[in-house]
Amino acid sequence: MNPTDHPTAWEHSPTRRAWFKQLTMNAFALVAWIASWFALLAVLSVFLGPGYAVVIAPFLMYSFYRAFLQLFIIAAVFRMKRVLRVYPWQVSDEVPHGLANRADVVGKQFGWFEFPNPARPEEGLPMVFSRHWGVGWWSRRMAPRATPELKAQIGVVWLAGDPRFIGVLAAPTPDGSKPRRFRFLHQQTGSDGGRRTVTDWGATTEDLERGRRAGVVPVRP
Repeated sequence: MNPTDHPTAWEHSPTRRAWFKQLTMNAFALVAWIASWFALLAVLSVFLGPGYAVVIAPFLMYSFYRAFLQLFIIAAVFRMKRVLRVYPWQVSDEVPHGLANRADVVGKQFGWFEFPNPARPEEGLPMVFSRHWGVGWWSRRMAPRATPELKAQIGVVWLAGDPRFIGVLAAPTPDGSKPRRFRFLHQQTGSDGGRRTVTDWGATTEDLERGRRAGVVPVRP
């Protein structure tokens, strides 16, 4: 089943199953971190007593932080679904990428991939991981010192989105039939960064409307 044969990524049934698996794993992680917070509190109250509060407090704080972070991650998973329901998959190999900060990107960046501008394919547009959540798997394979075996796992990448706005990035499974490791990529050199407008990149009214359906509101059309 070729993922690019479908009008949107969401119509590709392995994509829906992979998205649901990612949602389930993150929901389970949320429950686990909440449960660990209560378990630590119970151990402190029942078995250890107030004298051990200094020892347990860092673990309580970390459990609370991770549970709080999971709420944002789950919200991001649902935002990914919105993008997947609008844009089709694009399958690309040997996509330029890196971990070093790019001077043309505004704001935080935790790695970048460069994709062709849909209006002008000869022009590459960098898209970045703007959050650190869950990018460790990707960064280990993007690192210059990564082994050839690790680098090969992102030798082909899938993108659902528009490099002028936003996209959902995925790595294919070893057999190339299903996506995995969904992560957001953001455009932060144009409307988000205030340097160029999306119309400078050839975005039409239809492109803007499509982006809005995916949850993107360009700052400067």
